[in-house]
Amino acid sequence: MKQWRLAAPGRKFVFDNYRSPWMNEELDMLRTTARRFFETEVVPHADKWRRQHYIDKEVWLKAGELGLVGVSFPEEYGGHGGTYAHDVVIMEEQARACDTSFGYVPGAFGAPMTLLLTGTPEQIHRWLPGIVRGESLLAFCATEPDAGTDIKTLRTSARREGDEWVINGSKMFITHGLRSNLAIVAARTSGPGAKGISLFMVEKDKAPGFKVSKVLEKMGQHGLDTCEVFLEDVRVPHENLLGMQEGNGFGKMMDSFVKERLTIAVTAIATAERAIELTLDYVKQRKMFNQTLWDFQNTKFKLAECFSQARIGRVYIDSLIQRMVDGANPPTAEEAAIAKVWCSEHQWKIIDECLQLFGGYGYMQEYPICHLLTDARIQRLYGGSNEILKELISRKL
Repeated sequence: MKQWRLAAPGRKFVFDNYRSPWMNEELDMLRTTARRFFETEVVPHADKWRRQHYIDKEVWLKAGELGLVGVSFPEEYGGHGGTYAHDVVIMEEQARACDTSFGYVPGAFGAPMTLLLTGTPEQIHRWLPGIVRGESLLAFCATEPDAGTDIKTLRTSARREGDEWVINGSKMFITHGLRSNLAIVAARTSGPGAKGISLFMVEKDKAPGFKVSKVLEKMGQHGLDTCEVFLEDVRVPHENLLGMQEGNGFGKMMDSFVKERLTIAVTAIATAERAIELTLDYVKQRKMFNQTLWDFQNTKFKLAECFSQARIGRVYIDSLIQRMVDGANPPTAEEAAIAKVWCSEHQWKIIDECLQLFGGYGYMQEYPICHLLTDARIQRLYGGSNEILKELISRKL
């Protein structure tokens, strides 16, 4: 197990008064280190990350050096042997830093988790240690222009030619599409439907046909390089077929979606909590009509409502995290969907209410509350749109 060095203490937050039942002393140390990392290595350069649409390679290397990448991956594959709770602590600290530029969820958790779930031991040994050290960055290329949540309809194809596979197609909304040096590509290797989908590892420096069309301009999360990708006769060796088995891609992606949706819920609640903290600081200082905004009953009522909603979400999320850590009764696909839908919807409502209390200043880019709102909008779309997830939930009714 990785031993995280206790970093210099950072500032205290209002929500630090609540302690999740799955927290322990080791996680406290990790939280302090993660908080210090975001305060010193990420937040001071936020404007730069947004302008260039990516975070510098040195930041990933620093995160790897501190043991902040691959915290829940097995030690036998170069990880640090932690649990899902270790990932949660880092995601919470990133949310409290009001940052989305450091692509922790897609680059240090989501895509590598798919490699861990799908690859053979030899494949995992080959690629995962470099990712954990921050030397390699992995993108996950599944979404297509006409196949988002309905992933089983994807059209990208892969045909076998001797000891190679030739991949052709296009992908849309690919995080780290530009800056990554590795990419997991979902492609169709046989007939229609879910059973015809396989996953391939593409080493981009060996694949000239892997072309990034452009970095997409988004409403929010400007520090992430979200791209459109074209695959033109991309040749990969047969040994890059993840799991060395055709047709297992859809099932493996579905397995990873449970954690992905739970993770979206975690970041939604942590971000909502941070919005409330920022707003409390502001309204207790802002003067209007010879009193502070906090002195108005409406302000107290609005923030009391926001606080109550965030706390309800926090307790539910904590129950699912605890079950994930215990392992005996992990959250179901429906429970993860419920968490994702409820928490992302309330994240948006809470941040919007908080921004309203900032008045015109909340609309200004220099205020973090502005970025929290624009960055939050995507939460209701990716990981499966909330409308589709409600359909999934309804099947159990």
